[in-house]
Amino acid sequence: MAVMYKLRQEKNPKSKFKGQWYARAIAIDTVDTATIANIMQQNCTLKKADILAVIAELIDVMKEQLQNSKIVRLDGLGAFRIGIKTKPALSAEDFNASKNVVGTHVLFRPQTKINKDKSRKKALLDGCRVQELPLNMIEKKKKKAGGSTPAPTPGH
Repeated sequence: MAVMYKLRQEKNPKSKFKGQWYARAIAIDTVDTATIANIMQQNCTLKKADILAVIAELIDVMKEQLQNSKIVRLDGLGAFRIGIKTKPALSAEDFNASKNVVGTHVLFRPQTKINKDKSRKKALLDGCRVQELPLNMIEKKKKKAGGSTPAPTPGH
């Protein structure tokens, strides 16, 4: 399988790329935890219930460690940490967390592998291929979403 893409034309009149075409990655489905556990169960000796328990515990431990200001590094995947969004204070003395911290978010840095030629490759993208989304997949999505299907756009 490959990462699917659809071609889009830039239509913003203010863009210097107006009229030009670019590819946009398309997700064709969503995989939930139960599905991942089923796939993993087929690939190893663990049962689905054991895998779900491990995933649930991983989430709890990651949350706890992240909220204790630690980086959580999962080998082969990458590193997670918590970032904050703040509004400025006029001085360090004026900064107050309850007043100036306006949000938190999770930052993810994928694990990177350095190749022999010194180029870098994200571990999750190793071996990744891309291909244009077939027209019939677009038609199936439209039928699911709305019922009647408009005429297909040539080449997309």
